[in-house]
Amino acid sequence: MATISHRLVQTNGIRLHIAESGPEDGPCVILCHGFPESWYSWRHQLQSLGDAGYHVVAPDMRGMGRSSRPMAPEQYTQPKLVGDMVGLLEALPHETAVIAGHDWGAPVAWNAALMRPDLFTGVIGLSVPYYGARTTFTYDHTVPPSISMDRETGPGFHYQLYFNEVGRAEADLELDVRHWLQGFFFSISGDAPPEEVTLGDLVRGDQLADALTWPRRPIPWLSDEDLDFYAGEYERTGFGSALNYYRAADHTWHEMAAFRGAKITVPACFIAGADDIVLAANADLYENMPIEVPDLRANVLIPGIGHWTQQEAPEETSKAMLAFLADVTSEPA
Repeated sequence: MATISHRLVQTNGIRLHIAESGPEDGPCVILCHGFPESWYSWRHQLQSLGDAGYHVVAPDMRGMGRSSRPMAPEQYTQPKLVGDMVGLLEALPHETAVIAGHDWGAPVAWNAALMRPDLFTGVIGLSVPYYGARTTFTYDHTVPPSISMDRETGPGFHYQLYFNEVGRAEADLELDVRHWLQGFFFSISGDAPPEEVTLGDLVRGDQLADALTWPRRPIPWLSDEDLDFYAGEYERTGFGSALNYYRAADHTWHEMAAFRGAKITVPACFIAGADDIVLAANADLYENMPIEVPDLRANVLIPGIGHWTQQEAPEETSKAMLAFLADVTSEPA
């Protein structure tokens, strides 16, 4: 059985904490997590992919966990995050890797494959489809995302604009970190009753927590120990640096101008929960993805789960990942 080890690496001017498993002479797979998570969201895949003979590396992405936490939002643009993964690969005994990403890690994975197909020879996106010409979930990509979201939302509530409220968002989330995380994880999972999640009822100025719901019984895929781990990380670091993934959207819009309209050319796989709110809110992105990703070899929707793909359905997710990896890598050691 593969064991998980931890170390620090220097990359792109920062320090990344990484968890890794599997033999170093196996094909390399880099796993990028999202918000509000850490390397720990890949705990099941570190085991299953490592057991299958892959060298699996799951960093705490910059701003989260035990990695460096720059506080300036412009330090979290997609080119800089991709640069972290390039530097990480340089620190590993591999010339190439398949890169996977979930939630905010998905754009990093997609863009790593877009910008450096020589290094990242396959890509697995989880939950978040490839944006293509866009740089975030907005309909008008001709203006910075903050302007587009403001126009689309009007007096209504947009969670990304809420997360952009510096100071206020941190105060709301950090009032009771464990309680907020439990509500956030549960509310956009496949276990939450949809009628109890009332995002559509919020208006500008409300708190996101006003729309969340909390479980009445244990969450089957998120134990108390799991929740304690996440809570411990964010109680130690706060949410300010992690929220910079949202606050960097306008900076990313400017820095990604040269790549607008570019297609992913490496072999790709997409995995998501059939009940993921991200897909429901961005059906056009999902439907157009085969055009933007011409070598999309697998498109897996897992029934009955929501946004937290690799945690809600670890066996199904690992099975889909391993099938794709077998198709695009040499045989593991």
